[in-house]
Amino acid sequence: MMYQSEPFPRRVSVAVKVGDVVVGSGHPIVVQSMTNTDTADVDSTVAQVAALHKAGSELVRITVDRDESAAAVPKIKDRLDRLGVHVPLVGDFHYIGHKLLADHPACAEALAKYRINPGNVGFGKKKDVQFSSIIEMAMRYDKPVRIGVNWGSLDQALLTKLMDENAEAASPKPAEKVMHEAIIQSALLSADHAEAMGLGRDKIILSAKVSQVQDLIAVYAELATRSDHALHLGLTEAGMGTKGIVASSAAMGILLQQGIGDTIRISLTPEPGGDRTREVQVSQELLQTMGFRTFIPIVAACPGCGRTTSTVFQELAQNIQADIRKNMPVWREKYPGVESLNVAVMGCVVNGPGESKHADIGISLPGTGETPAAPVFIDGKKATTLRGDAIAEEFQAMVQDYIERRFGQ
Repeated sequence: MMYQSEPFPRRVSVAVKVGDVVVGSGHPIVVQSMTNTDTADVDSTVAQVAALHKAGSELVRITVDRDESAAAVPKIKDRLDRLGVHVPLVGDFHYIGHKLLADHPACAEALAKYRINPGNVGFGKKKDVQFSSIIEMAMRYDKPVRIGVNWGSLDQALLTKLMDENAEAASPKPAEKVMHEAIIQSALLSADHAEAMGLGRDKIILSAKVSQVQDLIAVYAELATRSDHALHLGLTEAGMGTKGIVASSAAMGILLQQGIGDTIRISLTPEPGGDRTREVQVSQELLQTMGFRTFIPIVAACPGCGRTTSTVFQELAQNIQADIRKNMPVWREKYPGVESLNVAVMGCVVNGPGESKHADIGISLPGTGETPAAPVFIDGKKATTLRGDAIAEEFQAMVQDYIERRFGQ
């Protein structure tokens, strides 16, 4: 097996149960995502939640921003249950969450967790009252909460207070350090308030999201030393495409390596009309390539060079990876352990045979100018040599046969 579970020491945190999923206390790092549908549109929200869960999202957050969306939540939960999609739903509340939970008890009951933003739960004298109202609802319905601080909506009263204190200090800190401290204090003070009201620590998850890599690393590294709450990692407003993937992976990769993080979300801006499940795939690939979890068989493929002017190996690698993702929902049930499979599709004789030997099953396709033969290695030994125009199809059939023989029940 190429990937080992939890190779790095994890920070000790309190376990929080969200529906049937446990976050923290050494449990596997949980992948989550969020819909971008109008929650009041039951059909589209159900379809997207189901797609995200099928892709591997273990928690799905939905926006609850007005009466219509709150009224839709129990309908969404019921429809998902009837479809056999049993994924915990997290309600994302801003500004009027206290009112929506009070006015829609069926919504409060249907959700598995509430997300509260201390920066906009209320302002002035109303802040503590409205925050307390949500915590009371969480205790009434026995729900955990995520206290999610975001520097784009940071508690301005707290930030101003810390900035003023810093200005009067003998050795003032840089403004960004004060910002970091405000984010951390906002999370910790809110958690203290909730616990003082009687909400157990095993019902609280903290997050402290910013949009710059170095800031995220600094904030979470400090937060992890000052609290044993379970932590949700995410780089907010990460961006679109490769920028969002690289920035999120760089920031969270470093924190995960340090043992920090109990649940993650890769917040990608999708292309117009793009597939929302892409962020789930990236989260899984981050955790799997770092060795924390296994989700899906890995296809190793060489990058190509002047020796590999043919696109056969690229097309074969792409087809096998697509075939794996398509079949994984069924394979998880039919072939227990298949996610640990390692396949190699190589393009020439330089590294091809060696890489193929290290994989469970691998093929070394002929590069430019090489003899048109493709040796196949299974469990480190040469099994056969494929020739002719049907090499790709024959190898795909061999992969399927290998899965059946090794993992089939």
